[in-house]
Amino acid sequence: MLKLQPVQVHNTALKSLAPGLVVVFQSAADTTIASMRTINPSVQPKFLQPDISLLQNVDSGCAEIAAKEKRLNLLFLTSGYMSLKGRDETTEGLDRKLVLHYYARMRFAAQLHKTLLPATRLSRVVSVLDPHVSVRVGGSGTLDFSELSLKHAFSLNTCGAHAILMGDFFVEGMTQQQPHNSFVHTDPSCVATGLIRELPVGSVLSAMLSTLLSAFMAPIQERGERHLFAATSERFPPKAEGEFMEGDVAAGCY
Repeated sequence: MLKLQPVQVHNTALKSLAPGLVVVFQSAADTTIASMRTINPSVQPKFLQPDISLLQNVDSGCAEIAAKEKRLNLLFLTSGYMSLKGRDETTEGLDRKLVLHYYARMRFAAQLHKTLLPATRLSRVVSVLDPHVSVRVGGSGTLDFSELSLKHAFSLNTCGAHAILMGDFFVEGMTQQQPHNSFVHTDPSCVATGLIRELPVGSVLSAMLSTLLSAFMAPIQERGERHLFAATSERFPPKAEGEFMEGDVAAGCY
């Protein structure tokens, strides 16, 4: 992992960012928007609130974004949650967790690629999800190609493995089709961002778990610094501009 100091140096050197911002959340965004305006009074956030566990809502959200914004520089994807449930099927026949961790993210990237292409200063897709979970939780880094959607062979382990591996393969393919965009898969680490809100525990126990786990969680400020770096650094050039970097599967995909 890159040391924090060069990350902070890069972030401090950022003079300005475009004021336009489209924010797609599944919960109230008043606090976030107020914070953005405190940092940058010229920011013009546009808030959308679809249920993106349904791909039809992802499609309509993408259409609305494309209608409002002719050019996107950055697509920053963070949808997901922790769960102890088994398969939780949506009305579209897909598991809700797998949709949020894979299908919805990739649908956003595929549907909005035309608005990313014209971007001149920066054109990047960042997906925030632990890239090592497929091995660490017992997925062994393998895909069941006969059951990619896991309709009949679902477990939390296989769901984690499939979301990560299919996401990586997808963006590698997108890199070949979109050489002027760069794609970054960044590790969020464990951060106190409401990750356990879907666990079947009461509010008191949830607060206790959050307190107990806080010692093992990365500071939110640091993760924010690292994600801003991933979103803006020239260290991650698109395939059309970059050279092969040792340790990366393909130039333009990191």
